[in-house]
Amino acid sequence: MISQTHWITFNALICLFLALDLGIFNRNQHKPGYKQAMAWTLFWVGVSLAFGVWVYFYLGSIAFFEYITSYKIEKILSLDNVMIFAVIFKSLNIPDQYQHRVLFIGILSAIVMRGLMIFLGVELLEKFSWLLYVFGAFLVFTGMKIFFIKENKDSLADSTIWKFCQKIIPLSSKLQGNKFFVIDQQKYKATPLFFALVLIEFSDIIFAVDSLPAIFSITTNSFLIYTSNILAILGLRSLYFVLARAIEKIKYLKFALGLVLVIVGFKLIFNIHLHPGITFAILAIIFSASVILSMYLKPIDKSS
Repeated sequence: MISQTHWITFNALICLFLALDLGIFNRNQHKPGYKQAMAWTLFWVGVSLAFGVWVYFYLGSIAFFEYITSYKIEKILSLDNVMIFAVIFKSLNIPDQYQHRVLFIGILSAIVMRGLMIFLGVELLEKFSWLLYVFGAFLVFTGMKIFFIKENKDSLADSTIWKFCQKIIPLSSKLQGNKFFVIDQQKYKATPLFFALVLIEFSDIIFAVDSLPAIFSITTNSFLIYTSNILAILGLRSLYFVLARAIEKIKYLKFALGLVLVIVGFKLIFNIHLHPGITFAILAIIFSASVILSMYLKPIDKSS
C-alpha cells in the first residue's frame, strides 16, 4: 500500500521544511528565543500529528496507533538527548549563539544515520527474527542500568573520548567564533565546537541503539518506523532550547525512561502483543507520573 511515491513525497517535504528553517528563518547565528523555539516545537508537533491523521485515513487505525506510539517512544527517549546536549555544551563552554549550528548539523546527519539503521534493522529482522529477543534483552539491561548505575559527572573535556579524539585529530582548547577548524601554531586543529558535534553524533547513535529496538516492539513497518523517527528528531533542536533548563527539574525522568525500556524489552522477549493504543496509554501514564513525582518528591541521589 505504501509506494515509492510516498517515500519520495515525504522526504521532499522534509527537505523543504529544513531548507526554510536553515535558509530563511534561522540563517544567522543566534540563540533562538523561547517564543521562537516554542513556535518551531509546536510546528514540528503539528506536522507530526497532521501526518498521523493521514496515516489514520490512508492506512487505518492500527497503523495510526503504531505510528503515534512509535513517535511517542522516540519523543520520550529523546528527552534524554536534550539533557545530554545541555551537559555537552556546558562542559565545553559552548556559547548559546553557536549551539544552534551544532544541533542543526548534528540532526541532519542523525537523519541519514537513522535511515540507514532503520532499513538495516528491518532487513535483519526479516531474515533473523530471533534478533528481537536480543533487542529485548538489551533494552531490559539498558533500562535496569538506569536504576542501578551511578551517574558520571566528570568533565567531558577530561573524558576518554576527548583523549581518543586527540589521537586522531589535534584539538584546540580555545573557541574561535563558529569555526569547526582553525590554524593553531601552523597546524589545523579542531575547535571545541567540532568536538561538541562529534559528541552529539556519538550520543545520537547510542540513543538510536535504544530507541529503534523499542520501536520494533511496536511495528516492523519500515515506513512507519522511519517517518515517526524522522519527525521526532526534526523537533529535537527547538525542543532543546525550550526544555534545556526546565528538564533538569524533572528528576524522575531518567527512571521513567528506564521503566519504558524495561517494559518494551519484556514485550519483545515474551512476544507480548498489545494494541498500540494500550501501549501508548501506558507510556503516557509513566511519563506523567515522572513529572508529578518530580514536583512533589525528593529525588533519589545516585551520584553518592
